[in-house]
Amino acid sequence: MLAKRIIPCLDIKNGRTVKGVNFVNLIDAGNPVELAKQYAIAGADELVFLDISATLEARTTTLEMVLQVAEHVNIPFTVGGGISSIEDVDALLKHGADKISINSSAVKNPDLINQLSKKFGSQCIVVAIDAKQIKDEWYVHLAGGTIPTKTKLFDWAKEVEQRGAGEILFTSMNHDGTKNGFANEALAKLSNLVNIPIIASGGAGTKQHFVDVFTTGKADAALAASVFHFGEIPISELKQELKNNNLEVRL
Repeated sequence: MLAKRIIPCLDIKNGRTVKGVNFVNLIDAGNPVELAKQYAIAGADELVFLDISATLEARTTTLEMVLQVAEHVNIPFTVGGGISSIEDVDALLKHGADKISINSSAVKNPDLINQLSKKFGSQCIVVAIDAKQIKDEWYVHLAGGTIPTKTKLFDWAKEVEQRGAGEILFTSMNHDGTKNGFANEALAKLSNLVNIPIIASGGAGTKQHFVDVFTTGKADAALAASVFHFGEIPISELKQELKNNNLEVRL
């Protein structure tokens, strides 16, 4: 049985870590490189950096940050935000990123997944999916959750796997920042549907929520932000709790 992974997520805007609720009302949460170093020491398995202000101007800032993180952190990390070409990915990997995450660009140009997995290998291609439950159906949203589409979550998840994605990072917009627990029903359905790892995102508030996302939600990894950024759940305590619930973790 593969160890369950705990992944702090750092949303980056103008070189700073920020955190919001339901994708809005952002507040400052600190220096991303310093936070990354702390998480590596604390026992995080991986890190995810999402440049939520990924304009052309922010790209050089991101590359500098990636370089600094690679120099100071010894755990794998993923970078996403504004990535839309082979050149973007090449630059990030050369600056030290282990994986890249694509979202809106993949929906707009699905063949990008094929191109990237063919050139760089599926192991470093994560497709992030932000989806919102509307009545009984989950719909994919783009541009940081601001643009709704008619693309359905489960159809899209199957397609990205077929196109060569190595992992899916699924964020429930309904649960994001609420600290009321993950979207376990949708996660379990995703896990049964595809054969690549599912990273759960959106809703972490307690240690029990992490236990639930791995047992009920069948996720392979759990991603969270504010509960880690503001010291509400120490990673070492969380991992011990998971182990106490017979879940395989790296201590």
